[in-house]
Amino acid sequence: MYEWQRQIQKMIDVIDLYIKKNDSESLSLGHLSKESGYSEFYISKKFKEISGMQFRDYLRYRRLAFALKELRDTESRILDVALQYGFSSHEAFTRSFKEAYGITPSEYRRHPGPVALRTIIKPFDCYLSEIGVSHMENSEQKIKTYYVTIPAHKFLHIKNYESIGYWDFWQKQSLIPGQDCETICGLLDSIKSKLDDMGGSEANSGNGQIMAYINEPDGRICSWGIPLAECYGVRLPADYDGDIPPQMLLIDVPEGEYLVFEHGPFDFERENQSVEEKIEAAMKAYDYAADGYCLDTTPGRIFYFYHDPERFWKYVRPVRKII
Repeated sequence: MYEWQRQIQKMIDVIDLYIKKNDSESLSLGHLSKESGYSEFYISKKFKEISGMQFRDYLRYRRLAFALKELRDTESRILDVALQYGFSSHEAFTRSFKEAYGITPSEYRRHPGPVALRTIIKPFDCYLSEIGVSHMENSEQKIKTYYVTIPAHKFLHIKNYESIGYWDFWQKQSLIPGQDCETICGLLDSIKSKLDDMGGSEANSGNGQIMAYINEPDGRICSWGIPLAECYGVRLPADYDGDIPPQMLLIDVPEGEYLVFEHGPFDFERENQSVEEKIEAAMKAYDYAADGYCLDTTPGRIFYFYHDPERFWKYVRPVRKII
């Protein structure tokens, strides 16, 4: 299963690349079969087994997800968007779009609120599948620390008071209607103006989605003795006035000072565990007082957590100056 999770992840990444390049000829099971060396039947079977979706359905929904963002972010004609993403006519595009999102393309363009994209599939997520936790190779990089002032912004999120870590968080959220990983990540992916959005298509910090911990009295007591509620969401501009999905919360986060613990790019299959241990040790040993600061445990302060192996792993912890 491990190797096929890798294979399906590669296929998903390749599909995105071909869609962006408007390479319809390569967007076929036959082409992917030739590239991978497996039969079309076997690829189709494994894709459904791992992703929970037929290949043809995934491809259609993925094209619609790209088309939705095109409608949201540009003034291109709806017909041009339809043709660009593989639909034969305005009518065919409208039917598929409404079937997927419950709204027509023209209605969405007039009011582009959050919708649950159906293509947030993470077959090779080292936390959800527990890949990468047993492989250990020491990273030679040092943990970089620096203070930053983060301007006022908003944080759109869901939260859980009882979960312990990413995997447990999504296990618990999956028991709540409308708060499973695919639905929430799809909603967040459709929202414009995310502050941390680097243009990625996966459900991680590459497309603005991050874990966070809010200091709240009802939260679970963490290893350093603070009651924290575990959250997943996106940071938005302070003046964001868009729609809020009914199952999510939007809070104002005032300007504040933070200490960042950052590790650079790493191979999460081989180094994930060692990087986690290294950054945890650095946070535990850090002497805040020597800099004239202390960890800010005021209720409402947020701890941000970014895990994006191709760029970095970093914790952003709220601090305040010692008076």
